[in-house]
This record gives sequence, C-alpha cells and structure tokens, in this order.
Amino acid sequence: MAKRRAGNHSSKEVAAVEGSTRKIYKQKGTGGARHGSIRAPQFRGGAVIFGPHPRSYEFSLNKKIRKLGLISALSLKKRENLIIVLDELKAQGYKAVLMLKKLKGLNATASLLVDGSVDSAVLGSISNLPYVDALPVAGLNVLDILKHDKLILTVDALKKIEERLL
Repeated sequence: MAKRRAGNHSSKEVAAVEGSTRKIYKQKGTGGARHGSIRAPQFRGGAVIFGPHPRSYEFSLNKKIRKLGLISALSLKKRENLIIVLDELKAQGYKAVLMLKKLKGLNATASLLVDGSVDSAVLGSISNLPYVDALPVAGLNVLDILKHDKLILTVDALKKIEERLL
C-alpha cells in the first residue's frame, strides 16, 4: 500500500524562498552575527534545510515473494472455508438487487468475485454494492483477498490461478 501514498509534502530550499539577496547589514561594526541573506534558515520565513521533497514511496517486491504472499492468502481463506467455487459468474441484467439476492443466498454479502474475464453485466450489477468487488485473475492480489470476507471463484478462474501459481 506504500505506492498509494501521495508523497507531495514539500519545503523550500534557499533558492526557492522569496526575498532579496542583498546583505542585511554591514559585515563589521554592528555587534551582530555575520549574515548574507534574509532567506537563510535561521530567519523567520527563511528556507528549510534538508526538508521534505516530493517522492514516491513505492518499492518493488520480488516475484517469488509476491507469489508466496498470494499463496498464503489463498490458503488462509481455504483453511477458514471462506472460498466458494461456482461454475460460472453471470448477472441477470444490471440490477444490484438481483446480485444482492444471489450473494445473500451464498451468505457472502462482503465478497470478492474472481473470474477469468469479468463480464460487464456483473460489474454493473455490483457497482452499487458497498463491500463487493470483482476482479479478473490477472488482477488478483493479497490486499483484496484479505479485505473481503468471502472469495467467490469460478472454475475457469480456479484453473487460471493454478496455472499462475504452479
């Protein structure tokens, strides 16, 4: 989830702060410290030294570690009997009520639907359901598996997942 962080926090270096570059007062004879610019960090409204700058918090995981995480998330759902396998995933039109009835029949109101290729009618019928998402096998990830209570797979999706993980 680190990739989702905005990372747009920023502070100004000396060159970016507005203000004159003239010497504040003469070098000698004032009894004060020697200063060159009002933009220096010790002055109010001055620069910030080594402050934050926009950056990406994204990091990459090795393929084997990513695969291992997916295997462990799926095995956790299997161990807790939270995986439902269907022959096919079809929606009767774009009605959320019909899909909700179908999910209540499976006792899976907060669920992740995974199919080989997700049908547009399925996407339309779950778009207004708050805790239901649909993904193709290629988009299957650990966060979504753990976030949802039940995992509903089709037989086609199950075969593709086995190919992907073996």
